Amino acid sequence: MPVIDEILPAAVAVSEAFADDPAAFLFPEEEAAIARAAPGRRREFATTRLCARRALARLGLPPAPLLPGARGAPSWPAGVVGSMTHCEGYRAAAVARRGDFAALGIDAEPHQPLPAHVLEAVAVPAEQARHRVLSASVPRVCWDRVLFCAKEAVYKAWFPRTGLPLEFGEADIALRTDGSFTVRVRRRHPSPEHFTPLAYEGRWVATSALVAAAVVEPATVPSTAAVPVRAADR
Repeated sequence: MPVIDEILPAAVAVSEAFADDPAAFLFPEEEAAIARAAPGRRREFATTRLCARRALARLGLPPAPLLPGARGAPSWPAGVVGSMTHCEGYRAAAVARRGDFAALGIDAEPHQPLPAHVLEAVAVPAEQARHRVLSASVPRVCWDRVLFCAKEAVYKAWFPRTGLPLEFGEADIALRTDGSFTVRVRRRHPSPEHFTPLAYEGRWVATSALVAAAVVEPATVPSTAAVPVRAADR
């Protein structure tokens, strides 16, 4: 059953896997990048890239090496924006043409509460206050995990777009019970001539096993407008 595919626009190509594929291949350059990894990490890496190549094929693009770049963000073919994610029992990739979207980010996490004290470390006071309200109104959802997941998705859209780090406390996310969220980025680009999105809107979804979040930035939206939806894939 699709997870992230449900929360992305139709113009975004998505491929998902719920188990590692032993037939997933790697290009020699990718093999070199993962040479020292444990077998489980290698399988995860290979299956996530298999998803990415399947998604690229849906855009009519041939297979290509997808190497980790700055801060682990994957390097995409020219004219493509994309994002990858992986967690226990799930791998996915989403790609789109740069003419349609300036950036996109996806993340998936197990649908479990965050470890103790992590929420306080990643959430600003306003987010913590909203978390208390949401948890009281819809207790079946692990809202702390949804928030963490949304922050990861925002970072994956932000960093390749700007080349700038973004700390957890620099994105204030307001989750809604209808599966949407808004983001106010509190970090400004030091060079004003460069485009820096300051607001996003995103989507999230929760199943019994997973939570997922997605952010997209349409290519034509100016920097002062809110646009639809933290670590890059490593």
